[in-house]
Amino acid sequence: MTPAPIVEVAGDAETLASRVAGFIAARASASERLGLCLSGGSTPERAYELLADLGASLDWRKVHLFWGDERFVPADHRDSNFRMAREALIDHVPIPSAQVHPIPTNSGSPEEAAGRYEETLQDFYGGKMLDPERPMFAMTLLGLGEDGHTASLFPGTKALDERDAWATSIVGVKPEPRISLTYPALQSSRVILFVVSGAKKRDILARVLANDMMLPAARLATRGTIRVFADRAAIAG
Repeated sequence: MTPAPIVEVAGDAETLASRVAGFIAARASASERLGLCLSGGSTPERAYELLADLGASLDWRKVHLFWGDERFVPADHRDSNFRMAREALIDHVPIPSAQVHPIPTNSGSPEEAAGRYEETLQDFYGGKMLDPERPMFAMTLLGLGEDGHTASLFPGTKALDERDAWATSIVGVKPEPRISLTYPALQSSRVILFVVSGAKKRDILARVLANDMMLPAARLATRGTIRVFADRAAIAG
């Protein structure tokens, strides 16, 4: 059974981003090898900028960066999660380029990109079967959509039922195809961090915290810890 989320409330979005950056930095400094799965979004973007400011305190030689989802667009596209993370964080810290693992969107199809990324994840993990006792990631950052989606796991899509593949394509839900990690891959994390900001997220966050299983974000079942970092505007009551 997944334990109840630990909820930490910040006064505003800037304080929220600062706390997320500080949490990542503290965990990273204590790890021998750290797989960090990133998300998109404006609040994570600010957290990445602040994490870059803390970069001198981290040994980036032991950090590997992955992404929970990506739009099937070029890597320099304005909507690319990789581009955002590169400009906010990666370009400003001494992480070896071989330890940055973006979802490949430069050729082929979304389905091929998902298959190639699964191979990348398996190479990092050192196997093709996930062991619940050996998480793939130290930390996974996730956002929360107003419809309850997380990563690119949207309500009513076949991706919600995928339990064999580690990454999958999502086509026809949004204007551009997406590639997303599946539940098994996202759940293979010591800590899952939901980062939620703004009054528009208040109702949906309350439903997730109430364990509304109609929402994709509420279906994560991990042996790790789930922490919710939210600003005051996103918390009901």
